Amino acid sequence: MTTASGSRPHRTPADLRTDLWLRRLTRSADARARLVCLPHAGGSANFFFPFADSLPATVEAYAIQYPGRQDRRTEPCLTTVEELADAVYPVLRQGLPGLPLILLGHSMGAIVAFEVATRMEASGTGSPLGLIASGRRAPSIHTVETVHQRDDAGLVAEIRRLSGTDDALLDDPEIREMLLPALRADYRAIETYPGPAGPPLNCPVSVFVGDDDPRVSLDEADAWRHHTQGDFARHIFPGGHFYLRDSPREFTTTLTRELSRLCGSTAP
Repeated sequence: MTTASGSRPHRTPADLRTDLWLRRLTRSADARARLVCLPHAGGSANFFFPFADSLPATVEAYAIQYPGRQDRRTEPCLTTVEELADAVYPVLRQGLPGLPLILLGHSMGAIVAFEVATRMEASGTGSPLGLIASGRRAPSIHTVETVHQRDDAGLVAEIRRLSGTDDALLDDPEIREMLLPALRADYRAIETYPGPAGPPLNCPVSVFVGDDDPRVSLDEADAWRHHTQGDFARHIFPGGHFYLRDSPREFTTTLTRELSRLCGSTAP
């Protein structure tokens, strides 16, 4: 079955299974909040596993697995940020009740996390404790990008430039064929994102950015301050778009400090 535009129909929020979307990274009996990590274009929940052991006991961490990749590769990809946020928001409501949430998104995931936070606040059911936006310019800064319209070779070239995927995987024809549909769908989603439609967030926003990121300037990262009425902080790391891998110790140290600060707001 296809829609009038020729695309495959997507799940509605009522159809969502939270176990497909949510992958637990850590457990903690002392958790005062849950950290939800949203990956970059073409990324998966596994991207965040290497950092999990360094997280403080004050949080219990999860990562989002988007459809169209790895164990969800037979599902149709979502091709707009709005679809992704509309799907993730009810998953968090249904799958993670109780403790307050902190959202962390890298690259495309930062914009999806921002839109999820917007939906949380608009619903009146509660604001996240904070949003950590990593490796992404502010939502209101629009740049014309057409990577999703390139042929396969052009799409692969962009991924190599950003060092987001192991070259050995991209060199394997079978693996590359499995990766490309999700990559193209995600690039389409982020490159056609129209920008925020609602007011600034009420929750604090922290921005993490590499000092040599070819896709995000420091001024573009700093512009996130206009998207919150709460506290704002910017943290600069040595490295490029995937500074998290370039400077893992600096990243986890700063992340732990931010999480501890945000979780402190839950204390009586």
